[in-house]
Amino acid sequence: MGRYLKLGDIPSKRHVQFRQPGGSLYHEEVFGQRGFSGPYSILYHQNAPTRILSSRPMGPLKRRALPFDELRHRHLRTGQLPRTGDALSGRVPLMMNDDVCILYCKPTERMTQLYKNSDGDDLLYVHAGSGTLDSMFGSIAFRPGDYLVVPRGTIYRLEYVPEELELLVIESSSGIEPPRRYRNEYGQLLEHSPYCERDIRVPQAPDVRSSSEPVEVLIRARNHLTACMYDYHPFDVAGWDGCVYPWVLSIHDFAPITGMLHQPPPVHQTFEAHNFVVCSFCPRMLDTHPEAIPIPYNHSNLESDEVLFYCNDKFGSRKGIEVGSITLHPSGLAHGPQPGAVEASLGKTRTEELAVMVDTFRPLSICE
Repeated sequence: MGRYLKLGDIPSKRHVQFRQPGGSLYHEEVFGQRGFSGPYSILYHQNAPTRILSSRPMGPLKRRALPFDELRHRHLRTGQLPRTGDALSGRVPLMMNDDVCILYCKPTERMTQLYKNSDGDDLLYVHAGSGTLDSMFGSIAFRPGDYLVVPRGTIYRLEYVPEELELLVIESSSGIEPPRRYRNEYGQLLEHSPYCERDIRVPQAPDVRSSSEPVEVLIRARNHLTACMYDYHPFDVAGWDGCVYPWVLSIHDFAPITGMLHQPPPVHQTFEAHNFVVCSFCPRMLDTHPEAIPIPYNHSNLESDEVLFYCNDKFGSRKGIEVGSITLHPSGLAHGPQPGAVEASLGKTRTEELAVMVDTFRPLSICE
């Protein structure tokens, strides 16, 4: 995220002696990105984070792409997906490339196991349900419409009511962060940004769990899963500070940018990563020019595939959209309003649409 936070108990200087109430030293961990030259946090554990009793291979991730067959638009209906598994095992891969995998999850079980993604960041959009994101940094409550940003290497678990939760999951091979054009040279979000630091929710206090019972953590690395048995609970962090941690932004706190004429999709951008972006289409006032056409014009994404997840059925340029629909508009084909949509939109001054868009700059493959 880049915004400095300090939670719990930490010493006055880095890399100095810092003792627990019983007299033993806390175990300092530098949790950093891009080697030692990127953002980082420093965590103080009750136990050494290297203490792993055993490990067992769980096999490769089930992320299989179908071979390319034909170039065409696609409409996926997540409402027809059966509920299965938990918030991790229940993730159904929909489309992917080397930069990102887009999945959907409708669990039937609680997530009892801790998880760490060492291959990249997780972005979870909460379509339905509420609960908490628990991690070694602390806990954050979530509700419908929230984006949960979980940095690479974070040990975490979701608490929720299984039959209520639905997640759009974006697994990135790179970091996910606010777009650079929204930030000044110091990392602060600028005045023209559609959201600011006040909208971002972060852990409020360390959630220290001092259990000495072994705890298993499922670790993703190199697109394989390994179950590692720690001889303590990894949420043993008494304090931490730094700029890397999970955070939450609600789509309902995104402030849309509008204009006299129709604004292009980049004004809706919410996050950026390597070779893809995520945008939020939110309820807003429409274009103010008296002759404006207030819905998207026909356009060709010459270098990107466009994926839209429809959080409601209020999208003015499309017919037949259900809540939870996903459309894929691949590079190589033009797309735009369906017949009759332009005329029907004339004179409208407001839209109630709510959608999440992922634009990738390398082609996506449909998953099995």
